[in-house]
Amino acid sequence: MERGRITVIGFALAAVLSLAGCGGGSGDGGSTAQSGAPAQATDASTLKTSNSPLGAVLVDGSGRTLYLFTADGKNTNSMNCDAACLKLWPPLEGRPKAGGGVDAGLIGTTGGGSRAQATYAGHPLYYYAGDQAAGDVKGQGIDGIWFVLDAQGAAIRTAAPATSSTPGSGDGGYGY
Repeated sequence: MERGRITVIGFALAAVLSLAGCGGGSGDGGSTAQSGAPAQATDASTLKTSNSPLGAVLVDGSGRTLYLFTADGKNTNSMNCDAACLKLWPPLEGRPKAGGGVDAGLIGTTGGGSRAQATYAGHPLYYYAGDQAAGDVKGQGIDGIWFVLDAQGAAIRTAAPATSSTPGSGDGGYGY
């Protein structure tokens, strides 16, 4: 009986640590979507900058905000977002072209094959599942490890402005 209890507790602890490791929802990032995919169709073929409450930030061709994960580091050929993390932070796959405000020389990929992840200035790029529309920056600063990027590929560490219309604000990022 005692061994079964330890196994269940160990499994629960592993699940919590897995979410915490990727910024699974604590912080002030707003609500999260229930699926792992961005809420609307994306145009991942282009990177550009777009004005936001945080200044000019990196977005895809549809205007969806892109983020870096500080645990990935810079100029490495690895990503540290595990399967649980990828449900909240889907990667931008492929090698997009440069659009307005973006330096084509900073676009690259990490990994390989048909599922290569796009990078910018050496940072693997991710969407945040809680961003429901173009221009949303609800993933900004979650757990102090997820940040939007500027045109030079640096993390913008400014806190996203709080708005009363942000669904799920104050819920620890879980959206319920």
